[in-house]
Amino acid sequence: MFYFIIDLLGVVAFAISGVLAALHKKLDIFGVFIIAFVTAVGGGTIRDIIIGIEPVTWLQNNAYMYTIIITVIVALIFKEKLKYMRTSLFLFDTIGIGLYTLVGVEKGVAADLSAVMCIALGTITACFGGVVRDILCNDIPVIFHREIYATACVAGGGAYFLLGFLPIPEDILFILSILIVITIRLLAVKFKLALPSIYKK
Repeated sequence: MFYFIIDLLGVVAFAISGVLAALHKKLDIFGVFIIAFVTAVGGGTIRDIIIGIEPVTWLQNNAYMYTIIITVIVALIFKEKLKYMRTSLFLFDTIGIGLYTLVGVEKGVAADLSAVMCIALGTITACFGGVVRDILCNDIPVIFHREIYATACVAGGGAYFLLGFLPIPEDILFILSILIVITIRLLAVKFKLALPSIYKK
């Protein structure tokens, strides 16, 4: 139940980021829902296909679809409260990658994969919904910029396994790792940290 709640919180965070991205592009209500939907479940769908989960997770439980629908409706009702859309999009996207990184890692652990593969799976889960969102919105995906994005997911996933050697309850370990992803992403943007450029200035 704990992991399911974390998963749904990730759905909410990414659905809101999808709504904000769609509103920024002035899409109609159907477009808003589609962008919110692919942002919320895109990464998880790719993850499930990779590890052979059939049908994919969101098809197994109506709670995912209902959560997306309710989130879209609420986000549209309160869209004026989210007037600083770029800031709001960044915030919800950051929360989403934190939650989904560890959801993906947990799926990898359940599939008995190695730590490296679990971290890769967590990064895919966290990042690829946003990749699909950005492509559909005709933007270059954030993951392909120099920004610390996927790197934060890798760090959080790695922290999960490293901290696992300490006598920390599983639920606390999970939450700590989520917070590490979110904190790294926030600090990277605040202090303008980025990966080294391979291009001449």
